[in-house]
Amino acid sequence: MTAGESTGKRAEPNPSGSAADAPLPEKPAPHRGKLTVYLGAAPGVGKTYAMLQEAHRLKSRGADVVVGFVETHGRAHTAEQIGDLEIVPPREIPYKGVTLREMDTDAVLARHPQIVLVDEMAHTNVTQGVPGSRYEKRYQDIEDLLRAGIDVISTVNIQHLESLNDYVRQLTGIHVHETIPDWVLDEADEIELIDMAPQALIRRMIHGNIYPVEQSKRALENFFTVGNLTALRDLALRATAKEVEEKLAAAMRGYQVESPSGREETIMVAVDHQPTAKNLIRSGRRMASALKGGLVVVYVEPSEGHRQAQTNEQERQLRENLHLADRLDARVVRLRGKVSEELIAYARANNVSQIIIGHPSHSRLEEFLHGSVTSDILRELPGVDVHVVADADRTHE
Repeated sequence: MTAGESTGKRAEPNPSGSAADAPLPEKPAPHRGKLTVYLGAAPGVGKTYAMLQEAHRLKSRGADVVVGFVETHGRAHTAEQIGDLEIVPPREIPYKGVTLREMDTDAVLARHPQIVLVDEMAHTNVTQGVPGSRYEKRYQDIEDLLRAGIDVISTVNIQHLESLNDYVRQLTGIHVHETIPDWVLDEADEIELIDMAPQALIRRMIHGNIYPVEQSKRALENFFTVGNLTALRDLALRATAKEVEEKLAAAMRGYQVESPSGREETIMVAVDHQPTAKNLIRSGRRMASALKGGLVVVYVEPSEGHRQAQTNEQERQLRENLHLADRLDARVVRLRGKVSEELIAYARANNVSQIIIGHPSHSRLEEFLHGSVTSDILRELPGVDVHVVADADRTHE
């Protein structure tokens, strides 16, 4: 046993009576803080404003509340709402000729309030060339605060959820670069939906209550359309409903009431080095969330007789695909052999109920000569639902 390890036994009396020789009592680990997320369908619905209102309510009841970081986006009403709340000064970082502000996580930890407000959890921190930067993403800073036993209230829009990234792009034509893994929202103790009808949100945009006038015009022409906002609102409502369902299921378990659903679903996603595998993984995550099942992402390295040397770019893309699977809290499995045989064997051994696989990219002649992975799976696993997902990018070429 190394120094610092504990046997878990009660310390025996010290026969010498020397206090210096007596073992020091272990400091108990802090309880994890509570995470509350204000979720919206789009910018401007009032997430930050609602978060600040809640902070004032908590402060009026005697809670120790501080502002770790709040982004007002130049909105006067939001800035006024901060009022007399204590603010932990942010870090000011010179970056490419401008000064950027980031949350000072170390200062918040040192202050150790009961509750801290941390706006925009999907934000990407300025880390390049910045000494002392902890993490790339703000949600990672939030995790440190929670581990320290500090309650966190944060905000996020539904389009920043990683599993919805390709879906949001198909709906709106906008590629969202800043995302958070689904598990961040899944592990939130409370999700508060901040809702606003699309027409009301567009009126706010027209009046300049969300962005400056020129930026508002561009937003209204692209992202802020009734169709886009309605679709995003639907996604936000579904995410909130999912949280309610999970709390109901937990309550039923507490009352020892059996769930009406049958066996737990296991969704398997078959991937390779193609960039489109990311869309398959996100589809699997959405399906696993909807069915409350487990997600496994399987890559089969072809055996010697079928293997082709991968380029450095293909190997890099494969690593990215499997990293995304890990970010989305999937079990990642790497196998080797004939692709269809390994996938079928794994599905049988692990009671897989749903399989997601990409649309084959080879020609009909190649399929006739060498067989099709999809056909083999359909033939050998008649009791498993197989979802063949087309490449959305190719369908729009």
